[in-house]
Amino acid sequence: MALLEEYNKEEFHLRHALTLEGVMRYFAEKLGYAEEADFWAQVGLLHDLDFELYPDEHCIKVQELLAARGASHELIRAIASHGYGLSPAGYAPEHEMEKLLYAADELTGLIWACAIMRPSKSVQDLELKSVKKKYKTLNFAAGCSRETIERGAAMLGWELDRLIDETILAMRSCEQ
Repeated sequence: MALLEEYNKEEFHLRHALTLEGVMRYFAEKLGYAEEADFWAQVGLLHDLDFELYPDEHCIKVQELLAARGASHELIRAIASHGYGLSPAGYAPEHEMEKLLYAADELTGLIWACAIMRPSKSVQDLELKSVKKKYKTLNFAAGCSRETIERGAAMLGWELDRLIDETILAMRSCEQ
């Protein structure tokens, strides 16, 4: 957390990092990787480490920052993989964890946008059908790439509905 806060000051970025930390932990435990849950969570927490200060070098600068701190190649690769197709230095997601990070990064933003439109401002009462309705409206949460979300679902071999529904459940598990 100290490393994240060294490079990120905006509340939105910190909240997004904490959300991805919880979502990745949830998926690790649900998908049979419980012994790797801390690693999955760390990848989620640090995935946008470089975004706030180095937006034009996102997924590139993070590799340098983490390497300088002695991070493992596995951690660096996993984090850089979420920039696949966006950054020349992005690795293609191969491991199930990398594919989930790739898809969930964009999807959590869209789900949060749906949640804050609700009276409760929470994912606790958010349902798949509500997200799907907003998902089809391309100017809603326009910064969340539907193409990336769909590509991530395809990489996982999941239907889009499954990815959305499971990500809602993951976000419920860690909503603050």
